[in-house]
Amino acid sequence: MTISTLKWTLDLYHQAVAAGVFEKVRVELLNGDLIEMSPEGVPHAGLSDSASRYLQRLLGDRAIVRVGHPITLANNSEPEPDLAIVEPLEDLYKTEHHPYPENIFWVIEFSNSSLQKDLEIKSRIYAEANLAEYWVVNLKTRELIVFRDSIDRQYRSQVSLTNGVMCPLSFPEIEIQVERLIR
Repeated sequence: MTISTLKWTLDLYHQAVAAGVFEKVRVELLNGDLIEMSPEGVPHAGLSDSASRYLQRLLGDRAIVRVGHPITLANNSEPEPDLAIVEPLEDLYKTEHHPYPENIFWVIEFSNSSLQKDLEIKSRIYAEANLAEYWVVNLKTRELIVFRDSIDRQYRSQVSLTNGVMCPLSFPEIEIQVERLIR
């Protein structure tokens, strides 16, 4: 006997969200599967809050730093990255839809218990959606892992940093202090 699971589409997922089906459970849609989200520990919540304020100050009006909100990807995925740095289209996000890949400059995940999911599953999903770059803050080792150069559903470049500066591809003139994200 073969067992098959129901794959969710974006439309079905949006209907369930609108109906309040997931009000008491935190889930995100990844490749058509509902994935339960891990609770945030103190370092995760504190560092992501601090990083969002730091990045918003650096970017000014050039971008919006969304904290823990969905982004909509074509591969039946609607992840909720810890930070999504997106085009400043606030009215569109309020009334029409979450940011699409063409609206996203880069995303950042702060990872402890979700590290394997973030490094493996989410990196493939973001690469498949052709996001220019994806950053993971490894809370266990206190390092920033930067993925770039998406080809064939995977990032070809991966760099790990514990200090120095990182300039996002979309804003090469902006120097982000790595230690401000990881400590």
